[in-house]
Amino acid sequence: MTDDRKYWFTSGFFTLMQRFGVQLFGLGMGFILFRALTKADVGDWFTFLAAVSILEVGRMGLQQNALIKYLTDCEEEQEYKKIATASLILNFLVTLAIVVILWSAAPYVGAALNSEVMPMMLRTYCITTVLLVPFMQFNYMAQANLDFEGIFWSDFTRQGLLFFYILFMFLFATEITLAELVQFQILTAVAASAIAWFFARPYLRFQREIDWKWVKELFDYGKFTLGTNLSTMLYKSIDKFMIRGIIGPVATASYEAAIKVTNMADIPTNSMAAILFPQSAKRLKEGKEAIKDLYEKAVGAIFSLMIPGIIFVLLFAEYIILFVAGDGYADSANLLRLTILYGLFIPYAVQFGTVLDSIGKPQINFWFTCGGAVLNVILNYVFITSFGVFGAVYGTLLTYALAFVAMQMMLYKMFDIKAWRVFGYSFSFYGQMWGMVREKFDNRNRLKV
Repeated sequence: MTDDRKYWFTSGFFTLMQRFGVQLFGLGMGFILFRALTKADVGDWFTFLAAVSILEVGRMGLQQNALIKYLTDCEEEQEYKKIATASLILNFLVTLAIVVILWSAAPYVGAALNSEVMPMMLRTYCITTVLLVPFMQFNYMAQANLDFEGIFWSDFTRQGLLFFYILFMFLFATEITLAELVQFQILTAVAASAIAWFFARPYLRFQREIDWKWVKELFDYGKFTLGTNLSTMLYKSIDKFMIRGIIGPVATASYEAAIKVTNMADIPTNSMAAILFPQSAKRLKEGKEAIKDLYEKAVGAIFSLMIPGIIFVLLFAEYIILFVAGDGYADSANLLRLTILYGLFIPYAVQFGTVLDSIGKPQINFWFTCGGAVLNVILNYVFITSFGVFGAVYGTLLTYALAFVAMQMMLYKMFDIKAWRVFGYSFSFYGQMWGMVREKFDNRNRLKV
């Protein structure tokens, strides 16, 4: 196997497994909590998760892509240490800002959402977010060195421990409380950081002196990705917050039952984005044709995995909801049939951002995503007030469709990328997979003879 094929196979395997593990554990936790908690508590828990996810993804945007871009291009050891140290300092500073914001805003968020437990949950999470500093730093440095194994195992540890704790409490305790869940996240952060350190050890090279020029350089690059990631999370979360604020926590729980399944469609999209970013940064020197080729093939590969899944969900939505959430959430089946259609637009949008970030134009991605987030807020408000919980889906789908048109026009202008070409690559991937299966089958038959 060539080095290039080995990279795509190994990184693809670990990244896909990491994304799949996160979503599978999330689905498993939802499976239990939908049955163990009241609908109001379910609504509070997943609203809390949406809020802290926005912060985590925002912090990741400020640090991850900038560190990967500059470390990937770095050839001098001393420069490597300067960049790594500057990134670690930026990590601490951003975390401090998050803690201040969370602690100060917690009572107001609780009042806005009419939730008594939300302030306690957000302030407890302040401890968790500090303990996630090494977890994130170690994983970013491993990814910059094209090593994805530690990212898989550390995320597996973090999500797996919480899942098995919830399972244990469900089987052997009298009840599960939101306070216990948020407190247990502290332990998962410590364990995940230890695993991340173990795998990232070969890449952890720092220096005592802080190069503030590099801190500023990383911040200047990452600030656009920060805005982009925050806007992206608003895409994914504003519907929950607006349902929670306009209708209430019970409606949020019903919507979350559909979203839990829909999020599984993000696995191939996010996996390909994590692999594609360092490769795009490397292949930029080869010209626009290389970027075009990477984009179209990446989206094509994603669709080859997603389309069968979308068809399956459309046909069997009732049975899927019954399995995931139980009889009390039967009303979520038709919601699921609509939310699964998000998967037709998300791969294009995610890879759009990946390509622009990798070529050093995160500001374009930022303004596109920011504009889409604002539009999503407006459309969600209009449709939720008119159609209830289904309005959140209508508003989000319309936002995705309009953003898709604008992004593809930009990609066509910059790289001559054509949206329809990805389906040709999708069918070619089916042919390649069938060829691999036949080859293995023929080899086994020859061995038997």
